[in-house]
Amino acid sequence: MGNDQSTVIDEERKMLESLYQISEGRLDNNDRNHVNSKVNTGTSAPNCQPSHTLKEIEEERVRREKEEEKQQLEREIKEAERLAGLLDINDSQHRAYLEEQHRKRLDSQSSSGSTKSSQSLSASQQAQLQQGSLGSYVQMAKTGYQELVNAIIRPPRAKYREEHLGPPAFSFLGKRFTRTDFTLQTTTGLNLQCSHWEPVERTAVRIPVVIYMHGNASARIEVLPQLTVLLALGVAVFAFDFGGSGKSDGEHVTLGYFEREDLLCVVAHLRATDVVSTIALWGRSMGAVTALMHGDRDPSIAGMVLDSPFADLARLCEEMVDKARDQGINVPGFVSSVAIRMIRGSVRRQAEFDIKDVSPITHVPHCYIPALFVAAENDDFITKSHSLSLHDAYAGDANMIVVDGDHNSTRPRFMFDSVSIFLQACLQIPPEWQLRIHPSMNVTSPPWRYPGAQNSRHSSPTHAMRRPGMHTVTSPTRRSNLDDDSEKIDLEQEAAAAIAAGLDFTDDDDNNSGANIDVETLGMTTERQREIEGSLFRMLGHETENEGETGENKEGATNGETAKAPSGV
Repeated sequence: MGNDQSTVIDEERKMLESLYQISEGRLDNNDRNHVNSKVNTGTSAPNCQPSHTLKEIEEERVRREKEEEKQQLEREIKEAERLAGLLDINDSQHRAYLEEQHRKRLDSQSSSGSTKSSQSLSASQQAQLQQGSLGSYVQMAKTGYQELVNAIIRPPRAKYREEHLGPPAFSFLGKRFTRTDFTLQTTTGLNLQCSHWEPVERTAVRIPVVIYMHGNASARIEVLPQLTVLLALGVAVFAFDFGGSGKSDGEHVTLGYFEREDLLCVVAHLRATDVVSTIALWGRSMGAVTALMHGDRDPSIAGMVLDSPFADLARLCEEMVDKARDQGINVPGFVSSVAIRMIRGSVRRQAEFDIKDVSPITHVPHCYIPALFVAAENDDFITKSHSLSLHDAYAGDANMIVVDGDHNSTRPRFMFDSVSIFLQACLQIPPEWQLRIHPSMNVTSPPWRYPGAQNSRHSSPTHAMRRPGMHTVTSPTRRSNLDDDSEKIDLEQEAAAAIAAGLDFTDDDDNNSGANIDVETLGMTTERQREIEGSLFRMLGHETENEGETGENKEGATNGETAKAPSGV
């Protein structure tokens, strides 16, 4: 009996060896790789695959998924560009439409009985008018669509003079400061207009610097309300006009996509000097988005102040359509998705970037720079939910404060106090470097408003004694442009310049009788929000009540300039 059983086992073993070509001793623990290359070589069942083929299958699956995603993206872009071509118009068509709307408004004002006469028309006449108005309806939709595209890539430029930046040399709380204006060329050949504020006397050759970045349709002049707090910390301040904004070169704005390359150029310039130690970023709206999209690739940044950034540009566009629904406009869901795809196609064709790539929320999980988020409670343009989403997804240390006001309102004093504490810790600023700001001072006023020494209301800057160990240092840019005697400050000329340039001047180049510039007109003003909403309504085929007035305002936006410089995002 036992011999018969052993005979059967031997026959089964020979059959297995013949079937799988396995010789005696091959099924041991020391030769698993060789066994895997033989066993189950003909099956496609996942649980029967050897380890070496499982890895190949997984790599092939990932490769195919990436290839499919790439092909899907190409199909979406092609379809978006095709749809966008249906509504794209050129500047001459846009201007002709605005002139026609302006003429109609004047005609309606001159003939008060036009409404009654139209009501007395016959049914056939009214039908003809409705048929003839189809062209105007389509033209209105085209114009509204192009205005929305322009709000993203070609907003009105901020219009200002260099005198608006204040005196180039001034005293603040008994210390002397200078401002250097110069042009910085990017790797793409654009010339960025820059300003660098520095203390003349300092206890260290290298000191921290804060780079301030403005919002859409704004400019470096937006830094003025922050200047007093920053200079009082004992740091230098750097501000510049993004490409396509202010006085810098460039045709389009990209809401952070190419602006981060401008920032990269500025950071490289500052690190190449011998007067900068650590660097912090302070951005508002588009400037905050730029900081977030740069931060994950530059961990050497010491800290970031992020005021009202959006989490994702496509999400912001969807929220704009939702606002139209809230105001009673019937917008089907498919219309919203198609409109965003069309805008995506036009932006890609005209400005060479994809709005889906402007997504800070995809960058923050990889950013470890200490960050302070700021959001306004009543901001209905970029709601505080954007900052909350970014804060929750942020990988590094992050705090968030919510302030009263809207997207463009002046920030309260406690926010500036919070920023001061945050930057002092991030930049490791010694307490003895700081200047004492009296509680009665308006911290949003320019620093040259407070020239006197901090310990005496009547003391003069001329009597401020230089403390031991203090150096007189300026940036290499300023040093190369000035002669040996230029660092001497004439206090009488300084006082006159401060009065003349302390925002107490006109902004009319022709007759010098224009209104004073107000920094609050930079950014997303209520007026600018209404203009963008009006463009959205026109694209959806709804006439606004202030169509004529809006058209006149938009004409200036089309030409690329505006006297008051409201911003987009």
